Amino acid sequence: MNTLDQFKLNGKVALVTGCKRGIGKAMAIGLAEAGADIIGVSATLEPGSSVEKEISALGRKFKGYTCDFADRKSLYAFIAQLKKDFARIDILVNNAGTIRRQPAAEHSDEDWDKVIEVNLNSQFVLTREIGKEMVARGSGKIIFTASLLTFQGGVTVPGYAASKGAIGSLVKAFANEWAGKGVNVNAVAPGYIDTDNTEALRNDPVRSQQILARIPAGRWGKVEDFKGPVIFLASDAAAYIHGAILLVDGGWMAR
Repeated sequence: MNTLDQFKLNGKVALVTGCKRGIGKAMAIGLAEAGADIIGVSATLEPGSSVEKEISALGRKFKGYTCDFADRKSLYAFIAQLKKDFARIDILVNNAGTIRRQPAAEHSDEDWDKVIEVNLNSQFVLTREIGKEMVARGSGKIIFTASLLTFQGGVTVPGYAASKGAIGSLVKAFANEWAGKGVNVNAVAPGYIDTDNTEALRNDPVRSQQILARIPAGRWGKVEDFKGPVIFLASDAAAYIHGAILLVDGGWMAR
């Protein structure tokens, strides 16, 4: 196979959670540009959404769903419908997530529980249910969205930091069990990216300057910076990569 052909995803079906905007939308579009058909799911995803329009314009198929990942019943209902609608999912991108900013002493049970449910518990359940079918047929690609806080503690986001630290370990745990069964489990770890999640930081002139001063690339990341990494991890080019967390951070963790 030609080296560039290894990156092609023609004939593949990819499920992307949190695909309505931001990094998730960019990854869904990137996978479609590489040839995959897309199943998109977000807490709110209206028919005729912008992500659907952009993917359809590429000549790829798009099927959208809504799911409240903070509600376990909603998650299981979504999984049941998904299995009725699709006989095979080749690529799973676990990108759905939420964040709550409060100092640890003021971080409520409700905020903690919601962040852990959306960012960790639901991703374990979805990966288990989709992944077991990948294991049964001996092939599949699973990609989580980790974070810089997979490695660091952050400030005023204890629930988010705990969830993303756990995602790093979960990626390795799945990879240890499934690598020998034809399923690649890896993650991308975004740095400081221009998205809704970082709006408060970007609007704080002091904190924003502190962040930029540490990033060797000298800029906030763009959501488009994730197209190449997710295509790579979803493709045959990454066949021997298991349990890896690929930093997409402008060099932040190198400093």
